[in-house]
Amino acid sequence: MNQVAPGKPNGPQPMLQTQPGPPPPYFQGQGMPMQVSTNQSQVPGAVSARGQVTWMPRPGGNCSIPGLEYLQQVDQILIMQSFELLEIFTNWECKNKYRITNSMGQQVYFAQEESEVMQRQCCGPARGFTMHITDNMGQEVIRMVRPFKCCAGWQCCACCDGCSMDIAIEAPPGQIVGYVAQECTCCDRRWSVMDAGKNKIFEIRGDCCVCQWICCPKDIPFDILTNDGSGKVGSLAKQWGGMAREMFTNADNYCLSFPIDLDVKLKATLLGGAFLVDFMLFEGQNRQGYGGYGAYH
Repeated sequence: MNQVAPGKPNGPQPMLQTQPGPPPPYFQGQGMPMQVSTNQSQVPGAVSARGQVTWMPRPGGNCSIPGLEYLQQVDQILIMQSFELLEIFTNWECKNKYRITNSMGQQVYFAQEESEVMQRQCCGPARGFTMHITDNMGQEVIRMVRPFKCCAGWQCCACCDGCSMDIAIEAPPGQIVGYVAQECTCCDRRWSVMDAGKNKIFEIRGDCCVCQWICCPKDIPFDILTNDGSGKVGSLAKQWGGMAREMFTNADNYCLSFPIDLDVKLKATLLGGAFLVDFMLFEGQNRQGYGGYGAYH
């Protein structure tokens, strides 16, 4: 007769679940599935020693928009794009995927692009897309929509809606909370950050000099200014990823900083501005030269 060890029940053991239902499909740069961990007792960090993602614990308190509670607690977020081996070896443009973390490395959101195949291959960084941003339960909390405009992109001609690249930010999906639109300038690069009524709140401004971006291995800064450009309230920086990553991929990392007490709607809108800057200036770098200036200069 089989002996049962004391203190251990006989028969198969039930599987413990850390969250209801299966986790959403998160991916590493090589396209391999990444295990998701919701254990909030883990030491903070983007990826644990076992390769599991450590998510930021859901903050308490009230938030005007469900799902944006995470943004209430942070004054800096990191946006890290995954790279695809298919793009490197075949030049076939894939849908972009991003991990969004706080300054401690805990993942806050996951972002994935939805776009048409022909636009990705033929229009490159000028393509229209919808960016779905989900939380650790796989719930979409922010949606960003950038329409395709065949005649837009030239900064000196962005004087009307039809010639200006823009993006609309919805939180929750279906409810617009802000817009970011390219401004008409002759030298430096500027984007207007607007609320739902298209009132300009902030301005994102970048340097007009391209030479230093090409020759210098360093971060590329963008200032977030007040609506009249008189004061700095935050920053966006494209981080230098190393020579190999910069030359052979268009997977970029960004650091977005803003006041911690800023309204979550404006924080979400600034996040949309980071994606717009990425697509307009850096998405086409492995096809059209550094920074995608073959399309937008």
